[in-house]
Amino acid sequence: MATAYWDGDKEGELAPAATSFWKAGHTPTLIAAFLYFDLAFMVWVLLGPLAPMIAKTLMLTPAEKGLMVATPTLMGALLRVVNGLLVDRIGPKLSGAISQVIVIIGLFTAWATGIDSFEGTLALGVVLGFAGASFAIALPLASRWYPAEHQGKAMGLAGMGNSGTVLAALFAPGLAKLFGWNAVLGLACIPLSIVFVTYMIMAKDAPNAPQPKKMIDYFEPLKQADAWLLMAFYAVTFGGFVGLAASLPIYFTDQFGLNPVMAGYCTAGCVFAGSLVRPMGGALADKIGGVKALMIVYVVAAIALAGVAFATTLASALSLFVLAMLALGTGNGSVFQLVPQRFQAEIGVMTGLVGMAGGIGGFYLASSLGFAKQLTGSFSAGFLIFAGLAVIAFAGLALVKARWRANWSTGARI
Repeated sequence: MATAYWDGDKEGELAPAATSFWKAGHTPTLIAAFLYFDLAFMVWVLLGPLAPMIAKTLMLTPAEKGLMVATPTLMGALLRVVNGLLVDRIGPKLSGAISQVIVIIGLFTAWATGIDSFEGTLALGVVLGFAGASFAIALPLASRWYPAEHQGKAMGLAGMGNSGTVLAALFAPGLAKLFGWNAVLGLACIPLSIVFVTYMIMAKDAPNAPQPKKMIDYFEPLKQADAWLLMAFYAVTFGGFVGLAASLPIYFTDQFGLNPVMAGYCTAGCVFAGSLVRPMGGALADKIGGVKALMIVYVVAAIALAGVAFATTLASALSLFVLAMLALGTGNGSVFQLVPQRFQAEIGVMTGLVGMAGGIGGFYLASSLGFAKQLTGSFSAGFLIFAGLAVIAFAGLALVKARWRANWSTGARI
């Protein structure tokens, strides 16, 4: 880990690490990373809040609804690896600019031509995957400016951009009710374009970026068990977060008969809880260690998700979802307190790989809930299986924590 920070006076010049977080990096880039991530996540899960209306128009089955909202998650997962490679080869700023342009053009085209089939929703989901892949760009864009002792807070604040899922849940159903769900796709291009201009002005690549490597070298971390473990842990925390963010509008409308707008409000409340605590999760991990924070997270998440499977009232389900999202959001920040400690030299590709695993976890949860509903008439099986995955993650951490603490020596808590 390079212990350096932006001194605030001479652009691109490194200075010794400072004790104050706000003096230990490049604040304009941190803000730009947050804004990019926030709006990208807003459109990444856009099909979720719109799903009840789209499904009614296109007459989709429960399994098709689940697959529709899960497709952007899967594509975002796969494209995160691509973005991780781009970050290490051409830098995070340019990588982010390319991704934003693709998403804006894709949404504008979908609005202009219209979507009239299930296959069309899947095609749009592929394009929205580029927004989900912003994770592998925004985090290293911010992270490379900060020393080890501030990684949890930097990654947590940049990663708080997942609060964009709240914006989608809050505003998309209401706008769709006023103008039609297809119009929402075009309206989304407006804030995306504003953030793109802001991003191009404020964001700067850190001067301590690693030199580009041969393509095969980027996958060297996969030869190490720690990489796979971190990926698995994030598949549960972030997978649970984004899978629920995409699926809850469908759950609330199908399970309790809420209209799309009210389902969006309920979803927004749950997602806001998970987004709010992400930086707190990073700060908590800085203080007590990422391993200890994650172990608490998995216990709470498992209990909450198992409880949801048996919830019979809206109030009980909503309370349990908020608790689950609080835990999962904390876990997201905690995992990324650990990643740069172990793989700082490969932070770009590791962000992509770990992010990919998180997206795959989200795809699994969102699609499995749809299939569970179609096959059994209930969402319960999907929630119970994911709760079991949280228990397995807890057991895995218990097995490796002693080795990690003995072998990692970055000066930060593990």
